[in-house]
Amino acid sequence: MKQGYISRTSHTQVMKPMDSLLHFFFIVVTLSTSEVKAEIPESTCFESDWETYRLIQGEAFYYEPLEIEDPMYPGDNFTWYKNGPVIENITTDEKHRIHYHGGGLFFFNLTIADAGNYTGKLIKPTGECVKYHVKIEVYDGKNRDILTYGSITNSNDNKMIPCPSPIKYICETFDGNFTWYKDDSLLPGEHEEDLWVKQATKYHEGIYTCICTWTHNDRVYSSSGSRRLVALEKVNHRDVKILSPVDKEQFAEQGCGVKLNCSVFCGTNVKNNCKAEWQIPGKELSQMKGYNQIQKIVMKEPSKETISNAILTIDKVSAQDFQHQFVCVGVGFYTKNNFTLTLKPRESAIPLIVGGVCVVLISVLAALLIKSFAIDIALFFRPLFPLGSHDKDEKLYDAFVVYQTQNLDKATEDKLLSFVAKTLPSVLEDKCGYRLFIQGRDDIPGEDHVELVERCMNQSRRLMVILPPGSASGPELPDKHPAWPSTSAIGGFDWQVGLHQALVQREMSVILIQLGDPGPQGYSHLPLSLQHLIQESAPIRGPSQPRVQECGKSRFWKRVRYLMPVKPAKKCDFSSIL
Repeated sequence: MKQGYISRTSHTQVMKPMDSLLHFFFIVVTLSTSEVKAEIPESTCFESDWETYRLIQGEAFYYEPLEIEDPMYPGDNFTWYKNGPVIENITTDEKHRIHYHGGGLFFFNLTIADAGNYTGKLIKPTGECVKYHVKIEVYDGKNRDILTYGSITNSNDNKMIPCPSPIKYICETFDGNFTWYKDDSLLPGEHEEDLWVKQATKYHEGIYTCICTWTHNDRVYSSSGSRRLVALEKVNHRDVKILSPVDKEQFAEQGCGVKLNCSVFCGTNVKNNCKAEWQIPGKELSQMKGYNQIQKIVMKEPSKETISNAILTIDKVSAQDFQHQFVCVGVGFYTKNNFTLTLKPRESAIPLIVGGVCVVLISVLAALLIKSFAIDIALFFRPLFPLGSHDKDEKLYDAFVVYQTQNLDKATEDKLLSFVAKTLPSVLEDKCGYRLFIQGRDDIPGEDHVELVERCMNQSRRLMVILPPGSASGPELPDKHPAWPSTSAIGGFDWQVGLHQALVQREMSVILIQLGDPGPQGYSHLPLSLQHLIQESAPIRGPSQPRVQECGKSRFWKRVRYLMPVKPAKKCDFSSIL
């Protein structure tokens, strides 16, 4: 403390003369006090934290310790020096670029060489020792990025950029003036300590510099500090919504692995304030063996909707896991939400498979039965629903019967005539109540045949074509003997009218009945129009036994009745044949 001692001695030299005794006593007291101060060891000084400042070459700076009680301590109580291999004492002479006044340290026209560590030592009147440390870094100012005092990052529409505290303190202390720059451009009219950027967007991003112009000893100096402005996208915090799970139970198999997904929605652009996690009340998942939880935040583009996911993987599900309650917890900025899920043992697939097979078999069996008995079912329900499907026309005949009698042998002709003249009317007319027009039986003597055919054909609902067994066009047999007019031969006028109405005018439906085997030639001998009808709908094969032919309940007659009109032209009692 040699320097402090010299300062005290110098101070005593300016004292006024006094008597020798009083002067001697004062010197003794002064020397004793100086010796006590000199005996304070360096280790007993309180060391303050280091402060670092990045300054620009050519500017000025004023530093004053924050903890100092009175910055205007006398010079003999406060000393400043620069650390290094050789300690450099800082002068109090204000003519030097670097000097101190009380507790304040001045830097004018900074140079690169001024960078270093500076220490201020204060000895209070109580004898307490305090050391203040400051680190000064000097740059050329070309790169402002490393010189900024932090960034302004928020999503507010109007952003406030405060002048950095050291520069603001200098201006307030020395009554300086503020000026603002954005990057390298002057912002006219901005002279407040805080700069407001209204309706900030990405366009306003950049480095904003606050320059303080201040005066000391009639000389003007400037100090500057910068901040970076980052315009974050607008944040919209919403009430936390649990997206997954949606069911309170999830199936799992004991001994197998399972994954549980917890997904929560927190709002828009709230990545730092959205969290999803799985919890088990009374348990710590991180300490449970076989449990692994992965958390991830997803930001949808371009909506910026923030969703947090937590996936809990259980390597092997145990019986105890079915007793746990798994709670999906979502935490947002303002709200919190949760959803409880439990695991349920998965039932065996065997009963499901057996049940499915049974359903399929029953369906197939039902389909086969319906297909096999479709005609029986339709005939059964016809009388029960007469209004739903009955013909409302006023035609006189249900069917116009057309058949072939020429070029047939005696046995075939007899068989055909027996079916047309006896069997067909006995079943369809007598038992079912239908009304048929059969040529040779229903002709009116003396009436023109052409006119008769046209009129009766127009008054019939169906055209019934009877194809005899082995009906083939060939040499005329000697024992033929036609019973009815030759106009009934295939290709006659009645055939032509009937086929024309069925194929061209679409006024009649055709019922084809084949008696016996058509023979080796098939249907190739028939007219092309009739062959076309046979291709569209195969003929109904009639029974060969006469007894079966006369049985109205046989399969053959059910098919014929199914093709006949729903409601006969003449009503009859259906109970006689059902």
